[in-house]
Amino acid sequence: MKLKYLLFGAALISLTSFTNDTLDAKYSKPTKKTNAIFQTSDGEKLIAKSDCIGCHKLDKKLIGPSYLDIAKKYPVNEKNVSYLSGKIIKGGSGVWGTIPMAAHGSLKKEEAKSMAKYILSIKK
Repeated sequence: MKLKYLLFGAALISLTSFTNDTLDAKYSKPTKKTNAIFQTSDGEKLIAKSDCIGCHKLDKKLIGPSYLDIAKKYPVNEKNVSYLSGKIIKGGSGVWGTIPMAAHGSLKKEEAKSMAKYILSIKK
């Protein structure tokens, strides 16, 4: 019985020692077709760590508008990035309805800009 477990363990270790480097390379390097690298942006990481997901979803309205709706409304330019980063930090109401967005005063201006740039970049 001990011999069976020993052989099973050795087989398991030998099978798991083989890696497929081409699979890892597929997701870490751009492809010739798209030249896309799948990475999360700093803005996306900041949004994931914050309380934004309590009121906003990517493609559905919750309490606040979806990120896609925001991206459709505001073209990507420095004026809109500054405007939205200000809204993220100071909060506000009236643009998307009567429910106010909470202020996020602990965020730095650059962090809020990074979040706004990410939101505006997700247009379909």
